Amino acid sequence: MTKTFGKRVSKGIYIGLLFWFLIAHMPGAGAQGKSSNAKPNFIFILVDDLGWADLACYGSDFYETPNLDNLAAEGVRFSNAYASSPVCSPSRASILAGKYPARLDLTDWIPGRQATHRPGKGQKLLCQDFAEEMKLEEYSIAEALKDHDYHTFFAGKWHIGEDSIYWPEHQGFDINKGGWKAGSPKGGYFSPYVNPRLKSGPDGEYLTDRLTNEAIHFLNESKEQPFFLYLSYYTVHNPLNAKPETIEKYRKKASKLKAPQKEKFVDRSEWKQVLGKGNFRERMVQDHAVYAAMIEHMDENVGRLLQEVKDLKLDENTIVIFTSDNGGLSTSEGSPTSNLPLRAGKGWLYEGGIREPLIIKWPGVAKGGSVNHSPVIATDFYPSILEMAGIEAIPQQHTDGLSLVSMLKGDEEFSRDELYWHYPHYSNQGGRPAGAVRKGKYKLIEFYEDMQVELYDLDNDIGEQSDLSGKKPQLVKDLRKKLKDWRKSVKAKMPHQNPHYQP
Repeated sequence: MTKTFGKRVSKGIYIGLLFWFLIAHMPGAGAQGKSSNAKPNFIFILVDDLGWADLACYGSDFYETPNLDNLAAEGVRFSNAYASSPVCSPSRASILAGKYPARLDLTDWIPGRQATHRPGKGQKLLCQDFAEEMKLEEYSIAEALKDHDYHTFFAGKWHIGEDSIYWPEHQGFDINKGGWKAGSPKGGYFSPYVNPRLKSGPDGEYLTDRLTNEAIHFLNESKEQPFFLYLSYYTVHNPLNAKPETIEKYRKKASKLKAPQKEKFVDRSEWKQVLGKGNFRERMVQDHAVYAAMIEHMDENVGRLLQEVKDLKLDENTIVIFTSDNGGLSTSEGSPTSNLPLRAGKGWLYEGGIREPLIIKWPGVAKGGSVNHSPVIATDFYPSILEMAGIEAIPQQHTDGLSLVSMLKGDEEFSRDELYWHYPHYSNQGGRPAGAVRKGKYKLIEFYEDMQVELYDLDNDIGEQSDLSGKKPQLVKDLRKKLKDWRKSVKAKMPHQNPHYQP
């Protein structure tokens, strides 16, 4: 009896071990795929200066973005996603800290226009000093994930700290490839690079390719543990550099376009009187061959990265977030893109300066191919990522964000209060110091030079052409009060009078 029982036990153990061995060696049954309870991986892709209308899946009929269109087909595409600033540094800090730029006291690109341009006599206001880094006291999303056993990686543009003590390796990232103080590639997009955090490659190597190669190398080194891969492309920021054969492709494509029904540019020379310098014209048509080529290179590299994720059998447990830091450059510095139907672009609080493409792919959870119209903003990424990872919220840190998880799951109606912006600066692109608030479909912009306001119904006037402020005085009053109270709550600094101002 005892021997028979022993044989049965031995046989049971043998069958159990055999079953375990077969399961463990099934395709895709690696460290990331063996359990539905495994921590998800995160790939966060941030493109510099990419406009809301710069992807085919967002309406562009000139730029070609098949890989991002496919990502949108597999994920959720957001139509009302916003950056927290119309320029880069504040927006980038906001993503990492989960706070509005005004609360961080980081409200302009670093070091800012007034550090590089003497205020003109035509500028009515002078802007106060602002923080030129994301303070180390901020507990970044990278630090939060790292403290929960994530391997963290950063590649590309950082631009939220002049001194090296504020660079990625001191803000929660185990690896930093290319992140330093510069807001653009100092040596251009072809190697050799002028970057203390990225060794030059072979002569002629393209920066967007190189950053993707670094990310792919990280994937292969880190596939056995949960990771947070933050790929922050320098593209499509100036200088405009692309591969000659791709530029030629788009030159030929542009030459075949039908004659536009509208002017290619609208002159904005009146802005020069205020800003003291600059050649301001707003692009109305997407047909810039070099810019289009840069977008294609970016799209190709996103495709390469996501294909590697699939080849490593990590795709079913990897969440992908793709977005931009501010609107497309449409009003100055070459005006390489058009944000139509949105108004203006980078440097402005009109929709063209702050509305962004946003795609989130969450395999097995978020419905692929869906479009979400709820207003969301960059501060929402921090609490969303924490909840996706199963990590307890840190409300004292991500003060100004809401988790998007319930929305992505489709469990409940997503509702929020107002969204706010504070940009108390003159931008290089012609924008004037202003603040804005969006509540529901209405958006109010308050210009600080004279405290005049404009009110728009974004559901029916996405191009912000019909100012309703004179028709809805009570709504204007309510929104102005909300904006004023919010500025007070975040201790927002306001600009002051320029003593040398001459009308």
